[in-house]
Amino acid sequence: MNRSSHPPRRRTGSRSTPGGSAGYASRQEFAVPVTTVPALPAVSSFDELDMPGELLRVLARRGIATPFPIQAATLPNSLAGRDVLGRGRTGSGKTLSFGLAVLARTAGQQAEPRCPLGLVLVPTRELAQQVTEALTPYAHATRLRIATVVGGVPVRRQAQVLNRGAEIVVATPGRLGDLVERRLCRLDRVGITVLDEADQMADMGFLPEVTALLEQVAEGGQTLLFSATLDRNVDGLVRRFLKDPVTHSVDPSAGAVSTMEHHVLHVRTADKDATIAHIAARDGRVIMFIDTKSGADRLVETLLANGVKAAALHGDKSQPQRTRTLEQFRGGQVAALVATDVAARGIHVDGLDLVVNLDPPADHKDYLHRSGRTARAGESGTVVTLVLPNQRRGTARMMTAAGITHVTTEVRAGDGELARITGARVPTGVPVTIPDPVIERPRRNRPTNPKRYGRPTPTTRPRPTTGGSSGSTAFRPSGE
Repeated sequence: MNRSSHPPRRRTGSRSTPGGSAGYASRQEFAVPVTTVPALPAVSSFDELDMPGELLRVLARRGIATPFPIQAATLPNSLAGRDVLGRGRTGSGKTLSFGLAVLARTAGQQAEPRCPLGLVLVPTRELAQQVTEALTPYAHATRLRIATVVGGVPVRRQAQVLNRGAEIVVATPGRLGDLVERRLCRLDRVGITVLDEADQMADMGFLPEVTALLEQVAEGGQTLLFSATLDRNVDGLVRRFLKDPVTHSVDPSAGAVSTMEHHVLHVRTADKDATIAHIAARDGRVIMFIDTKSGADRLVETLLANGVKAAALHGDKSQPQRTRTLEQFRGGQVAALVATDVAARGIHVDGLDLVVNLDPPADHKDYLHRSGRTARAGESGTVVTLVLPNQRRGTARMMTAAGITHVTTEVRAGDGELARITGARVPTGVPVTIPDPVIERPRRNRPTNPKRYGRPTPTTRPRPTTGGSSGSTAFRPSGE
């Protein structure tokens, strides 16, 4: 089952895939390769899988006996060493689908300093932490070490962890690329690679980094690619880096999830702020998505002044702040989390039953990503989108592209329909405060030792966007 710890380096050239196609619901999704070798049948329990006993015992101890559909379908093949292309919406159990395979196929090996054996690439810091937390009990059972490599955390600290040796690295592409460039991490011994939420990485402009990283992992290694959608941006990765993949599409899109309700609420411009405040004051937690970071901060100030325990989550927050804010939200100290799309993936909160789009997303995939924060793993949930008169036509097109069946209602702050759909109520108007999630010490400018840590990394650098005019460039922190 285990690979040699010294596989050869992967060549830069492309890899061919067999012909064939498999269709998907969205009009913008592509025909993916179909394996020429029959897939192994799905299992009905974890006990049927060829996994180390330590992993099976942890599953039993945690009360996990029956695999989710995507786990039942993909694990027999990934454990057998096959490349896997899995389509499943967020919350469908993808983390254990690839995590158990990575740990099982790495068990019994030991990584040398700075040379991991397994790699999991994810688009956001929050998702990296979520994956690490989910896999840590299983890694401990198999005596495997996991290192999390993300932006917003000092490079020196991550370099020390890698230098001590870690069999599995869970990373965002930007920061891992920085560490590789600094020669603080090598990928030529990585025998199994996972791309989680591949479509989101493509949409965020990570394709160049992802491609460069995949070119450095071991030749002949195993690749598992999981994504909520499989569109043309992912096509190049599939055709270049997956060889004869077993393809599984076992979960419905967010629009077809029977436990999720979708509502489009038509609001008047003058009444929108009051409507938002009433929804945020509901008895229960809510995630509210907004387009801009500055808009998120302003809204939080307004909600706090109106008596709503709110906090913002966006890319200008440091990683410790983002982590602490999520902890406060999960623990109930924060009731309304106002987030930008940087947090659309990677937020997992048990029992969250309401997501509100304060600004309608322009892209149907963003709608699906946001919606995936609720109705996870069979739970019920409601997704609400607030729409101004001038946004109605564009929102209708977006919902059609997403394949969403929704109910449209005209609402105003304080009316019964708004309360019925969202649980809205009148805020107290008594100002509240939320403790600062992190009190950070001022950073000191320290000289970089090029012999030990390589060249300094600039705070920002241009990265190509996936849309817009030709030659357009987006800027974002390099360590994401």
